[in-house]
Amino acid sequence: MLTKQIASVQEGVANIKDGNTIMIGGFGEAGSPIELIHALIDHGATDLTVVNNNTGSGEVGLAALIKEKRVAKMICSYPRTANSTVFPKLYQSGEIELELVPQGTLAERIRSGGAGIPAFYTPASFGTPLAEGKETRTIGGNDYVLEYGLTADFALIKCKSADKYGNLVYNKTARNFAPIMAMAGKVTIAQSQRIVSAGELDPETIVTPGIFVQHVVEVAEPLLESKLVAQGASYP
Repeated sequence: MLTKQIASVQEGVANIKDGNTIMIGGFGEAGSPIELIHALIDHGATDLTVVNNNTGSGEVGLAALIKEKRVAKMICSYPRTANSTVFPKLYQSGEIELELVPQGTLAERIRSGGAGIPAFYTPASFGTPLAEGKETRTIGGNDYVLEYGLTADFALIKCKSADKYGNLVYNKTARNFAPIMAMAGKVTIAQSQRIVSAGELDPETIVTPGIFVQHVVEVAEPLLESKLVAQGASYP
């Protein structure tokens, strides 16, 4: 079996192309692969569609990618949070598109995409503007909206520990969207705080099997979004 460990985050994002759809893990700061995102900024790919729970904070990580106008469309649940200023300004000026998705629906769309399920019905958003133009159906006396599974060209995620074959262990709730994004991405790149040899991870603790991961890169001291925002940092 060939190792999936690569030498750098730059190598991880090297094949991302203009116009690709990118899933980026994280629930706010928790689980956000900042180093991979910054490498993507340096790489230069543009006109991207990004799937994430939110739109980033300050001017680092995902917010920095948006600030650099590399993102043509965001698919997310929380486009505006306490420290998100970049996306609202670009959205109000018509420079970025938004597809707003209820959080549970977003998670299920990603999970369905990774599981090969093309579409499903959900009661979420029925009777609201988010359901306009979508197929609806009454089942068992209840009203539902048809939603489609989501897949991506690439998924960028973060974990606590990994082995050289791409088996991943997460840090508590920092796993959030990462496991399902790993399944839904055609190419999944995971940054890990440590990478160990095969057999060193307890099989019972592995959340994402290596079958869903194409590349893993060690980032021993990952940046923390909250500290960078508090410092007023900006990338690049």
